[in-house]
Amino acid sequence: MKLGAFSVSLNVKDINASKLFYEKLGFQTLGGDISQNWLILKNENCVIGLFQGMFDKNILTFNPGWDQNAQNIDSFTDIRELQKQLKENGISIQREADESSEGPAYFTIEDPDGNQILVDQHR
Repeated sequence: MKLGAFSVSLNVKDINASKLFYEKLGFQTLGGDISQNWLILKNENCVIGLFQGMFDKNILTFNPGWDQNAQNIDSFTDIRELQKQLKENGISIQREADESSEGPAYFTIEDPDGNQILVDQHR
């Protein structure tokens, strides 16, 4: 099963302080909008998202259809197919993508320890 590009989405208290901290670790801004309280940072193949006031916990994030540079890839498994496969494997979907839709969509699941996982397709 190919889930797409991986990143960790961090719930931060002060996005400016977090940005400065991660820049000191060698991360550079890949995308986002700090005025809207979210940024995507990258250091080699490691991608993290900084999000202030958008959710309660840190989230593991997968993006079908993207590579680690947030660039579209030609061949990928649509999010609705991934959701269907997970259901068939007995994974409980917390928030489902509309399986009758096309294009951008997302679903969420949790691992056995309650860690949130977001699968978020942007195209």
